[in-house]
Amino acid sequence: MTAQLVVFYLLAAITVLSSLGVILTRNVVHAAFMLLVALLAVAGIFLVAVAEFLALAQILIYGGAVTVVVLFAIMLTRSDEQPRADHSQWPVAALASVGVFALLVAAFVATDVASLDEATNVGTGTETGFEALGLGLFTDWAIPFEVASLILLVALIGAILLARNVEEGE
Repeated sequence: MTAQLVVFYLLAAITVLSSLGVILTRNVVHAAFMLLVALLAVAGIFLVAVAEFLALAQILIYGGAVTVVVLFAIMLTRSDEQPRADHSQWPVAALASVGVFALLVAAFVATDVASLDEATNVGTGTETGFEALGLGLFTDWAIPFEVASLILLVALIGAILLARNVEEGE
């Protein structure tokens, strides 16, 4: 067994365990942090698979932005009472999740991995699809990308101010 395979299995176990932690914990903040661990472990799996761009996107978009948005939503909507995690629809949710899991396993088993290798070749000449994407982001789309980040920063500061005013009773 190679070191790469050991790291993959370790990251896969961390992903599964932290995903279970997201589902099973009753504290919403702990669930958000477990989600962050799961998303970062998936980024590690992308690194093991030599998909650096996907790992970076996973860390920046999901590990950073989505988790921060979830934490701010929790911070802005929290109250003194703990939200109830038990509800009457849990059997339907459990049945639906088992059904989706069965569909995913069936799709995985029915997939011909050899045919996927040809479908994922994005290279045309000397420039791959990811290189064109990176060049486009940092040349043609640099200003819209920065404007979007400024809008997110303003929203973040506004959420902090709103939450601070609610806590202080102003």
